[in-house]
Amino acid sequence: MTLKAVLFDMDGTLVDSESMHFACWSQVLAPFNVNYEEGEFCQRFSGRPTLEAASEIKQQHNLSVSSDYLADEKYRLFAQYVKTNLPALMPFAEQALIAVKSSGLKMALVTGSARHEAEPILKGLGFYDLFDAVVTKDDVINPKPAGDPYLLALKQINVAAKDAIAVEDTFTGVTAANNAAVSVVAIANSHTQNHDFSQASYRMDDLQEFWQWLQFQL
Repeated sequence: MTLKAVLFDMDGTLVDSESMHFACWSQVLAPFNVNYEEGEFCQRFSGRPTLEAASEIKQQHNLSVSSDYLADEKYRLFAQYVKTNLPALMPFAEQALIAVKSSGLKMALVTGSARHEAEPILKGLGFYDLFDAVVTKDDVINPKPAGDPYLLALKQINVAAKDAIAVEDTFTGVTAANNAAVSVVAIANSHTQNHDFSQASYRMDDLQEFWQWLQFQL
């Protein structure tokens, strides 16, 4: 592998935002008397598209509103929430981002979040300008688990798939990278320990291990 770029997922990989997503979902579902336990909800829906989660919730609880309504409400609440609340960083996230940037490799963010969800987090944490490209679900017709977000990021930074490595924390993200023929490192978090990472090229414990491995690839 002639490594030229690292492509990072955001939620659960760089920032511990799953609890924030859960809090917003809980607020959306409260008027319908639908309640989930946080661990169960995050294990079930982490990494999955918001509309897909909304459709499953609607069907399971036979809700009268549309899946689009549920998804739009969740997007709206999360966008409001992150204006004044930033998620905690995942272990070694800041160190890894700065180290990759300093190495001269190109760096892109490839997230399943909407742009109005992702940008306040990235800018609020001071990470936005570190990336050579930021691709969100709004930038493609087919978001993760399709490979389209990764293919777009590769196009924007002018790097071939064989020369890039992705970092993901969910089955959905690993599948997306594979669908774009990008090698992928899976780093599970507390909500995704039981995800199927059999398609990942590598499994690592945290971003510090990833950076230590990466140095030997340069």
